[in-house]
Amino acid sequence: MPIKVNDIFNIKSEIEFENFALEVFRYQYQNNTVYNQFCNQLNRTDLTVKNVANIPYLPISFFKTKQVLTNSLESEIIFTSSGTAGTETSKHYVANINLYKKSYMAAFKHFYGSVSEYCILALLPAYLEREGSSLIYMVQDLINKSKHPDSGFYLNDFKKLQNKLKQLEASGTKTLLIGVSFALVDMVEKFKFQLNNTIVMETGGMKGRRKEIVREELHHILKNGFGVKKIHSEYGMTELLSQAYSVGEGIFKTPPWMKIIIRDTEDPLSFKPIKKSGGVNIIDLANKESCSFIATQDLGKVYKDGSFEILGRFDNSDVRGCNLMAI
Repeated sequence: MPIKVNDIFNIKSEIEFENFALEVFRYQYQNNTVYNQFCNQLNRTDLTVKNVANIPYLPISFFKTKQVLTNSLESEIIFTSSGTAGTETSKHYVANINLYKKSYMAAFKHFYGSVSEYCILALLPAYLEREGSSLIYMVQDLINKSKHPDSGFYLNDFKKLQNKLKQLEASGTKTLLIGVSFALVDMVEKFKFQLNNTIVMETGGMKGRRKEIVREELHHILKNGFGVKKIHSEYGMTELLSQAYSVGEGIFKTPPWMKIIIRDTEDPLSFKPIKKSGGVNIIDLANKESCSFIATQDLGKVYKDGSFEILGRFDNSDVRGCNLMAI
């Protein structure tokens, strides 16, 4: 049965998810040379993989050296990761940009309701300063769809952003401030707030601009600085078309077409039980035309309800054990 990609956004049960995951696996095994060769190295094929637990996860590093894309398709857009000088960046060849739009719009609605209810303010200087950011693409579209006249990007103009936040707060406007961690910290070092109508959402680390700090310390600084009870977070990456969100305490939840599985750090083909830490594997069914099954370089743990925490990254640049799986 052909996969109707739009149907993944209507998944209602674990059985539906697993059925879609197996369909997507077979499609990618048969139509994606990079993934096909990787699976064959592990003796996992469309004939031998009978359940989701046996699906192989492509090391995320392959996006740095291979074109991970359905054989017959061309990319409409290429998203690239940020990288330090001299390091190779990941490239995500996206064959259908509308699928990305549907994914992030459906996820936003799933967690936060209609985007038209918000004024969206973006403080993402590290991302704006380069091309090819999937995060900037998403946030720009959310800003456009919010249709609020004050929605927009604020590069380094903290004073202008401070004034805007105060105006929106005074008018009782429902607001989302989404920012990279170092810029949000810079902001609260210059100004203090008491926000009652604003969600503050951080998107990740310090990007080399500041010393990395643990999430608890970061959120403590931001909660005090913005005068909010919780700091929300977004978890996404260049190689995915879907995002997970945390509404506080660093506990993330995925939309119904995305799932986190924890692998053993010493044996990448084995999985860890609930609440045990290990390498983060991701199933993103929206990634139909690249790869939906990715072994990341993040460390984390999953809870019984499917929520998860990110605990850090592997110390070394390569996921242990993946040298045995290289094509």
